[in-house]
Amino acid sequence: MFKQQVTTLLNDALEEREDLFLIEFTVGSGNKINVVIDGDNGVTVSDCIDISRAIEHNLDRDEEDFSLEVMSYGAASPLLKSRQYVKNIGRDLQIKLQSSEKLEGTLTQANEEKIVLEWKAREPKPVGKGKVTVQKKEEIAYSDIAEAKVKIKF
Repeated sequence: MFKQQVTTLLNDALEEREDLFLIEFTVGSGNKINVVIDGDNGVTVSDCIDISRAIEHNLDRDEEDFSLEVMSYGAASPLLKSRQYVKNIGRDLQIKLQSSEKLEGTLTQANEEKIVLEWKAREPKPVGKGKVTVQKKEEIAYSDIAEAKVKIKF
């Protein structure tokens, strides 16, 4: 009953903020509520406060004691949802495939089924000695991705 009430409040809050989306939601023992959100334009502290208030201000602590934590998805955390890939188009990704192969390149497209990754590679010349730089492009289904992270540049 309590979890359903929190779920409804969370969904209502996210419907009001279409730029934000849910990554993870749990209600643990002792009514410990954890919410992890991400946004199409990132997540600010103010965004976390808005979601937290939308839940907390509609629950009665006299009826149910609870703790609530709303946080943004970490920059170094793996991408989990197709919407996260879409917001990171143009950025460099490090991808580990289900086959254990590792790829690194620029995310150029993303939709509900797959992504397109592009990178440059050095390959032997077709004729003669030496190597030539070639542009590579690969479509990758989400089901083939074991883990993908945005490569953070400093």
